[in-house]
Amino acid sequence: MGWFERNITEPGKLPLLLALISFVLTFLITRSITRLIRAGKGPFGNVSSGGVHVHHVVPGVILTIVGGFGAVAGGQYGFGSCLAAVFFGIGAGLVLDEFALVLHLADVYWTPDGRKSVEMVVLTASLVGLLLIGFSPLGVNDLSEGQQENRAVVLVNILVNFLFALVALFKGKVRLAVLGVIVPVVALIAAVRLARPASAWAKRFYRNRPRARAKSVLRAYHHDRRWVGPRRAFQDWIGGAPDPEPARSLERR
Repeated sequence: MGWFERNITEPGKLPLLLALISFVLTFLITRSITRLIRAGKGPFGNVSSGGVHVHHVVPGVILTIVGGFGAVAGGQYGFGSCLAAVFFGIGAGLVLDEFALVLHLADVYWTPDGRKSVEMVVLTASLVGLLLIGFSPLGVNDLSEGQQENRAVVLVNILVNFLFALVALFKGKVRLAVLGVIVPVVALIAAVRLARPASAWAKRFYRNRPRARAKSVLRAYHHDRRWVGPRRAFQDWIGGAPDPEPARSLERR
């Protein structure tokens, strides 16, 4: 309890913890229900109104709005802020579970594109978890009192870390760029390594450098061959495997 009071309650992180727990539990419960519906098991079924299938992103958006405004109005402490955090976590879980649908503006829930939803949920939960255990955005959590009083040092630190993350983003390393905002060394490593061959950086700076372009393609090939399979297996284990392509083709006819 001493650790909980010192690291969660006193810094005002209890709402963040409740939001994270609500977010993760909502996603897991929602995925379990949708997998049961897909398998034709249990008492659950799709929700329709007037012949229109109501996706769970709709109540998710409503709960996210309610929780967000409630958190702003409730402050950092108190029951109201904790309740708003729970609403926000539930809403965010429902929304990001259908992130791929919002991105593609199509029902791609059980297609390979639907894996983006699982990836977004895992990334979000990881980032919030890092914030919860003490990492600060853009790496300004380890400044001394003297440095904290010197705004120039803080601003330079933020700017440098942001530039590293931006370079990583332009090099096509989106996950590392986002993670690097919280853990600056990650963005630094991503920024100094070769860009992905299809990234904006490669198209701009590797255009007249055939050796760098070939090395980038080879490195991306080996990286994808090593990690894409395990990553997809992990996403399928959490969210369910997508439908086989022939089954989806027959459904479209």
